[in-house]
Amino acid sequence: MKNLIKYLIIGLFLFALNASAQQMSDTERLALTVWVPDNDGAIPPAAAKVLENKLMQIATQNGITGSTNLMRFILTANIDVLSKDITPTAPVMQAFTMSVNMYIADGIDGKAFSNYSTTVKGVGENEAKAYLSALKNMKTNNPAYQSFIEEGKSKIISYFNAQCDFIIKNAKTLADMNQFDEAIWNLTTIPDVCPDCWNKAMNVAKVIFKQKIDFECKEKINAATNCWNAGQSWDAANQAGAILSSIDPNSSCVDEIKPLAAKIEKRIREVDKREWKFFYDYNIGLTRDLIKAYRDVGVAWGNGQRRTVIYKSYNNIYTGRRRY
Repeated sequence: MKNLIKYLIIGLFLFALNASAQQMSDTERLALTVWVPDNDGAIPPAAAKVLENKLMQIATQNGITGSTNLMRFILTANIDVLSKDITPTAPVMQAFTMSVNMYIADGIDGKAFSNYSTTVKGVGENEAKAYLSALKNMKTNNPAYQSFIEEGKSKIISYFNAQCDFIIKNAKTLADMNQFDEAIWNLTTIPDVCPDCWNKAMNVAKVIFKQKIDFECKEKINAATNCWNAGQSWDAANQAGAILSSIDPNSSCVDEIKPLAAKIEKRIREVDKREWKFFYDYNIGLTRDLIKAYRDVGVAWGNGQRRTVIYKSYNNIYTGRRRY
């Protein structure tokens, strides 16, 4: 009887956990990552660190989770100095009034989905200390932050639901220009909280991924052939072999590997008097998780791009740096 009660309690606990997960809203599941702008010395480095910490506190208190790989959607901020005064005190102090402008935005194309500004004041013996004083006065438990974050997340979801066909069309256009990695990135960064769009995008990503590996296969066959023809030596054979071994086994020209490798082996025996054996595992990657493969391509492309965020108060574009 005691065991039965114990199992019932465990079962009810697991049921409650599952129900809680299912009740999590789409906006709650959408990940954001804190991103602090590199303002090229516009604000003191110590102040930038305080701003970063404040954003991290706001993120934590409002249940924001972040991705360290695909970091498209960000919580960021910049600062406007509204006034800068010298106090009539001894010693002389600098008094700053600043507007901290926060944004939920797309970290690549700079589209802002929501914004919120708060005013802070600080006094210090110099500019750096005045900045620090002001930012330390910035409250992180303001109830308005939750509405600002919810608005941004909701608009992200609405944007992708409304623009899905256009995003997919644009990805196909990029693929037609052989810009496969960027095309796949555009598709794989569609949030999975937009399931209809995400499913359509993954179907297209599968097609574009095949285009990518077929295109790269032909390039690699040509590169290996040229490498071998230029040297026809042991070193040239090894360089060509390294290129051939990087060909995806799902690509359409994979059957061209064997005759080229056989040609190299034969010539090395004749000229170098050595045995050169090339082994290619045709089964590598055939059973891999293709969704992960698409994402890996997207992550590699996205991480190589400069993140940009539009700061409307400056009507300008600044680069930023990632924070985890």
